[in-house]
Amino acid sequence: MTITVNGVEITEAMVQAELPNHEDTPSPREAATQQLILHRLLLEAARAAGFDNANEGEAIGALLDKELQFAPVDDAACEAYYTAHPEYFRQGDSAAASHILFKTEAADELAKSLTRAKAEGVLADVQANPARFADLAREHSSCPSSQQGGALGQFGRGQMVPEFEQAVFSTAAGNITPNLVETQFGYHIIQVTERSEGGQISLDDVKPRLQQYLNEMAARQAMHEYLSKLVQAADIQGFKMQ
Repeated sequence: MTITVNGVEITEAMVQAELPNHEDTPSPREAATQQLILHRLLLEAARAAGFDNANEGEAIGALLDKELQFAPVDDAACEAYYTAHPEYFRQGDSAAASHILFKTEAADELAKSLTRAKAEGVLADVQANPARFADLAREHSSCPSSQQGGALGQFGRGQMVPEFEQAVFSTAAGNITPNLVETQFGYHIIQVTERSEGGQISLDDVKPRLQQYLNEMAARQAMHEYLSKLVQAADIQGFKMQ
């Protein structure tokens, strides 16, 4: 069926040309067609408003600058949103740690015993001289993090295997776990470098990002309402707008 917008045809060639821009959507053809229809409506509105530039993008941009006016979100609106949605502003426990990994093969008990003995020796060395942790990680660790002295960066609960997580979150920052920690990957010597308890994030800490988010939401809502108005006023044949 032929698709027309106020009597102007959206051709199959136009749809095919637009399709590559919507490959990641659930229905690429539908998304491409809808985009072409909205583009046509915006272009007609721009020309009707006197923005008849040769560059269609510039004409539509000028139209939207004129039509999409909304008051920027103020501090009171930010505070109201923050108060109404406290669950969005909670932070879980986090930590930063370094480790020295000694990989093991579960089926080879002899090799596993030898690896554990080696790991125990390195653990004794690092406990005697914690300042050597990074050097010993570079020398002994089987993890790619060895190149960074064993540093794994910051992570929260649920991001590491349970045994590793339990060891980290039961060790104070600045300390090395007193014993080897065994996981599915092997034996770990762990140095906890940071610990942060979870809790409510203050409004002051999130206000700049929250204000930006709320302004973006307001802009999207204004755009949605404006496009809906254009669609309702248009004569669109051969395609049902969603």
